Amino acid sequence: MKVYTKTGDAGTTSLVGGKRVPKDCARLESYGTIDELNAQVGLLLTYADEPSDRECLVSIQNNLFVVGAQLATEPESSHKPLCVISQDDVTKLENSIDQASEGLPKWRGFTLPGGCRPAALAHVCRTVCRRAERRILALNAIEPVEPQLLAYINRLSDYFYVLAIRLNFLQGTEEILWHK
Repeated sequence: MKVYTKTGDAGTTSLVGGKRVPKDCARLESYGTIDELNAQVGLLLTYADEPSDRECLVSIQNNLFVVGAQLATEPESSHKPLCVISQDDVTKLENSIDQASEGLPKWRGFTLPGGCRPAALAHVCRTVCRRAERRILALNAIEPVEPQLLAYINRLSDYFYVLAIRLNFLQGTEEILWHK
């Protein structure tokens, strides 16, 4: 099978179900940014040493594929995604945030992105996640997006923030605090 189809050469692509849309439409912007986030999570994984962090990040990558499939499917499509983000997925992510927060020093103020390399990459994931959230909200203004998907992406950026703090803490790297 060849990877290239040439069907997108004119600036359109197919959604799940076959409908052709412009490559710069809100739906593609949203799931394209999710794909970018997933790639950044893959890069972060190459620096994650703790088995619990690695397990959580792989779970997140799998869920990001689910998010992408949901976003690539129009609500009126007869083709429905095999999986969807559920409230259970949101709850599991909240539990991961709570676990990653255990034993960390109390909040001392806003932190600048950085520190050790894994923490810096977690901050990159956080900011790409926030952009993905904005793109999904723009889509939601046009066509409804499942509330659990929106909640999951919102929690996910919180997870990456806590993970960045955790990774710096585990490596003994001091957080860089914002000073006005």
